[in-house]
Amino acid sequence: MNNPLPPLEPIRSAYRLQYLTDEQLDQLQEATLDILENVGVKFPSEKALQVFSAHGAEVDHNTQIVKLERDLVFKAMKSVPRYFRMAARVPEYDLQLQDGTTYFTTDGCGVQVCDMDSGKIRPSTKADVGMMARVADYLPSIGFCWPMVSAQDHGGTAPLHEIDAGWNNSVKHVQSETIMGGRDCEYAVEMATVISGSREELRRRPPLSLVVCTIAPLMQDHAGIEGAMVMAQAGIPVGFLAMPCLGTTAPATHAGAVAMGDAEIISATVLMQLISPGAPVFHSLMQAWADPRSGGYVSYARDARSRYGVVEMAHHWGMPSLGACYGTDSIEAGTWQSAAEPALDPLLAGLTSPEIVTGMGLARTYTRLYPEQIILDEDLYQRARTYLMRMEVSPETLALDVIRAVGPGGHFLGQKHTREHIRTSLVRGVTHEFDSNGKYREPREVARQRVKWILENHHPAPLEKAQQDELTRILAAADRELA
Repeated sequence: MNNPLPPLEPIRSAYRLQYLTDEQLDQLQEATLDILENVGVKFPSEKALQVFSAHGAEVDHNTQIVKLERDLVFKAMKSVPRYFRMAARVPEYDLQLQDGTTYFTTDGCGVQVCDMDSGKIRPSTKADVGMMARVADYLPSIGFCWPMVSAQDHGGTAPLHEIDAGWNNSVKHVQSETIMGGRDCEYAVEMATVISGSREELRRRPPLSLVVCTIAPLMQDHAGIEGAMVMAQAGIPVGFLAMPCLGTTAPATHAGAVAMGDAEIISATVLMQLISPGAPVFHSLMQAWADPRSGGYVSYARDARSRYGVVEMAHHWGMPSLGACYGTDSIEAGTWQSAAEPALDPLLAGLTSPEIVTGMGLARTYTRLYPEQIILDEDLYQRARTYLMRMEVSPETLALDVIRAVGPGGHFLGQKHTREHIRTSLVRGVTHEFDSNGKYREPREVARQRVKWILENHHPAPLEKAQQDELTRILAAADRELA
């Protein structure tokens, strides 16, 4: 028996915080335009170079570097839709991007799993992708699904198997960050068409979106950019994610790293608009640091202002933003570090209001899955969501009649008003669950038990058999051609 669909619980903040002034945003945008005009971005794709040449960009076919004049940039950016729909398998879970609403998703795409039964660390599989898609489908904090780990048991076609596992275990929108290359994306479009029913419906309600990482400094990925062009022409939303590392692949200052990463994103966005005007594109920039003592990669630091200022940069361009949260550097779930690093993330993200946000559920710098981590992260999310709600002040909540009735020295336990409101006034998190002796349980144990309960009891509506059969056929063809 299928479970009823509970409503999603996105963050709708009653408050806003501006990290960057309008003047600073203009300065950053001007720096981006300067980089695009005078330095350029490398596009290792002949198809992309031909598109740029046809529209008057300065293209060096030997170096594959494209330089864009600001008039061309602004003309192309005019056709980027400010908001668009990220559709689900069921219309109830469609995400219509809009101001003031922030949908979160899981993190991906990890390569290791701490096995729920044995506790051993092992390579991830397609079954793990499906398992976590089912958990994400259940949680109202998760607006859409990223494959959390890689389907390493399927080799070169793992990304296609990951979205298959997503659709077979969740009714929510699926977003991939691993589908690369023109031919792979053509298969993904074919699979998404099976879910939608037709190419026209796919364009109207796309159940799939794609994140493509740029390469710092100032390069596009060959397979990524060619796949993005395929997706954009089909009407599937594409986001470009710059990941500058301060001190190695980017300047060692926040502003310099943001300007450079923004140039990578905007150059790719311009290409999408030149090849398919009006293509839905979103903006994402997630910086890291190089440890000056070791050269190691550090994804969290005490100063993470640029995690949230970049949201305003996206909005300054008139684009939706994919924000970054969670993704702790902790090597285990349930540690002080795994909670301390992302503790403020959902709160601060809600204050800047990106349209979508990724990051829940992985440890060891986005590489290792402890299934219970997503429950711990969800607890932080729900705290932030509640903090950002405006307190209700009304005759009912002021309760003046009740206060008069009880008076000085009385108590409120016997009041009808208390019976009606106390259960919604106190909501327990994973830190306040009792054991049989009336003592608080260990939060990680609570989280692990909840994951097991979800897997045993939550069964999303399955795909129709004809859809399952068609996806299996497409995957078999992809395996023969690409694996």
